[in-house]
Amino acid sequence: MKQLVLEMRDVSKSYPTPRGPVHALGDVNIGICRGEFVMITGPSGSGKTTFIQIAGLLDCPTSGKVVFEGRDAMDMDERTSARVRAERIGMVFQRFHLLGHLSALENVAFRFRYTDVPRDDALARSRRMLQAMGLETLSSTRAASLSAGEMQRVAIARAVVLEPAVLFADEPTGNLDSKSADSVMDIMGELHRKGLTIVMATHNERLLRHATRHIACAGGRMQEVA
Repeated sequence: MKQLVLEMRDVSKSYPTPRGPVHALGDVNIGICRGEFVMITGPSGSGKTTFIQIAGLLDCPTSGKVVFEGRDAMDMDERTSARVRAERIGMVFQRFHLLGHLSALENVAFRFRYTDVPRDDALARSRRMLQAMGLETLSSTRAASLSAGEMQRVAIARAVVLEPAVLFADEPTGNLDSKSADSVMDIMGELHRKGLTIVMATHNERLLRHATRHIACAGGRMQEVA
């Protein structure tokens, strides 16, 4: 029997504006099982990013329930939620969010800052992860000096170095050329084959060949695609 890692029940999200509320998500009911590679497609403004933020415990729904690894997110205080995000969730974004003045290795090791892992162990694990990304020769290079494709691979290494339960990726190829995008997707595919659960939002349906499951998002509504 497949094990749910994430479940949303009747989740809606709206944002207040001077012209009235904007409804970003409406009545989303979805379950993500361990080992899936779920790709969520849709145009800009369709609700993909809002879904990723709520699923990754970065935002709260206006209504409904989010259950992560059997725990109701609404019952978590901020400290507990932050610990779950740090230890059980990996996040990759379109804009990389690296610290430009730090090296590639230091950026990956930064993920250990709130753990009890000794620094030497953290650096060793970070080096191994960079090696897995094909970046071992760039470990001492400042992030600001890397190409966009290299930056995104560092960001992925940082996201998965603590072996999270789920990797959420929001348009991870959006700022990349086609060659770099293919490299990133090859890495995503390899991580999935090793057992990582991945939930990825993208407007690029060409990438669907990597997914085991497709969900289309439009106007804040999500629909399974056979």
